[in-house]
Amino acid sequence: MADDFKGMSLDQLDDQLVKLKKEQFNLRFQRASGQLENTARIRIIRRDIARIKTEASAKRAGSVRKGA
Repeated sequence: MADDFKGMSLDQLDDQLVKLKKEQFNLRFQRASGQLENTARIRIIRRDIARIKTEASAKRAGSVRKGA
């Protein structure tokens, strides 16, 4: 899964990040109301968000270095 993020552009990473944050928000509500069945999904989403943020910051740092 982490390799999937490395091939994405910054725009794609940003779109994926928004999508995952929405899913995380929905999972929090499901957990609070007792409707969440797959509790491991919260952990997976949280880690994917971190992976995307890491990859996006690396790409941004790389583009700054190339421009300098």
